[in-house]
Formats: sequence, structure tokens, C-alpha cells
Amino acid sequence: MTDLSAFPITKKWPAEHPERIQLYSLPTPNGVKVSIMLEETGLAYEPHLVRFDTNDQMTPEFLSLNPNNKIPAILDPNGPDGKPLPLFESGAILIYLADKSGQLIAQDAAGRYETLQWVMFQMGGIGPMFGQVGFFHKFAGKEYEDKRPRDRYIAESKRLLGVLEQRLEGRKWVMGDQYSIADIAIFPWVRNLVGFYEAGELVGIQHFPNVRRALAAFIERPAVARGLNIPQRPA
Repeated sequence: MTDLSAFPITKKWPAEHPERIQLYSLPTPNGVKVSIMLEETGLAYEPHLVRFDTNDQMTPEFLSLNPNNKIPAILDPNGPDGKPLPLFESGAILIYLADKSGQLIAQDAAGRYETLQWVMFQMGGIGPMFGQVGFFHKFAGKEYEDKRPRDRYIAESKRLLGVLEQRLEGRKWVMGDQYSIADIAIFPWVRNLVGFYEAGELVGIQHFPNVRRALAAFIERPAVARGLNIPQRPA
């Protein structure tokens, strides 16, 4: 039987199935990237809910796996060379799971790096900018009388949507006909921007028909529908 007792995180979140990938997460845009990826690939995993309302992400057990106190994080008992691998950062996890499963990333070198550039586009642009729009529009930032910070991030989000719109012209997915980790990285954030953040009108989402089309196709995927609710939030 696989022994994960050397990892302190398993003290707070015991593994019922230690032979499976252990997922520590919450269904946020970054969190669901990994649950969707796991559902898409069929890799066996066990999800554990990291509750922000009780500051689970700040506990010593969680910090032992991710010192940056962010979800998601994984612990793969069967990592490289058969050794357990702890891993954080959603983009890194997507790449790792794509390599482990041999799925959702181009196998040729040029296609692989092109896919990775769009994952980095999300990590460095879409995620941070859309997140700032959410802060300044829906959360504490809406109380600020000075709307220049909000408008700055709205303008940058529109620009990024324009880049994505152009990329999707004549393509089903970011990489063409083949669905990939680039789509899994990007579209949870687009969904959050127009849904949870209620910023669709602010960013003029109606002016990005290719983005809306691809988002709808993404949401319709069965693995996406499942992954968006894993781990389940507390009642």
C-alpha cells in the first residue's frame, strides 16, 4: 500500500486512496483547471477541499506542500521515477498532467511550445487582469470613488479578450481543432469574468463572438461540467 505519511499535508487531509493523485483545491478559476484536467484525462485522483473561510490555505500542513498558500496543489504518489511528487501552481500542474497522461498537449515540439505559450498567456495576463476586474467591480474595490484602477483593468481585460478573439478566428479551440490545456487554462477565467464577477457588460463580451462560442462549447463538455464542482463547496 502506498505510504504518504512523510507528507505533513496528509495529516490534515488523510488519503483514503493513497495510490491516487491527491488534489487539494477549491472550485475557483485556478482550482477547477486541475479538476477539469483530471476529469478529462481519466487519471485516478482523490479531491480534498481547502476552505478559505477557515484559512485552511494558511495552515502548516498546507504550507508544507505550497509555501505560497494558494490552491490548487497536488501530491502524486507515482511521480517521476516512481517517487511521490508534490506540485503547486495550476499551470505547472496542467503541464505535468498532460505529460503524465499523454493527453491534451501536442506531441510534436513546435505544437507543444505553441500550446505552452497560450497557457502562459493565461497565467501572466488573463488570470491576474480578470481577477483585478473582479476585485474592483464586485468586491471591495467597488467602494473606491476613484474608478481609474477599475477602468485600467477593464481596458486591459478587453485587450486580452481581443487577442483571444483573434486567435479563435477560424479555429474551434485555441490550438485549432484539438482541445488542449490552453483551453482548460483560459476558459474557467472567461466564465468567471462574465458569470461570477458579473463583468460581461463592462468588458463588452458581446463584441467577442468567437470567445463566447468557444466558452459555450467548453462549458458543454461533460468533464468540464463535473470539474467545475470539484471539490464540492461546503453546504
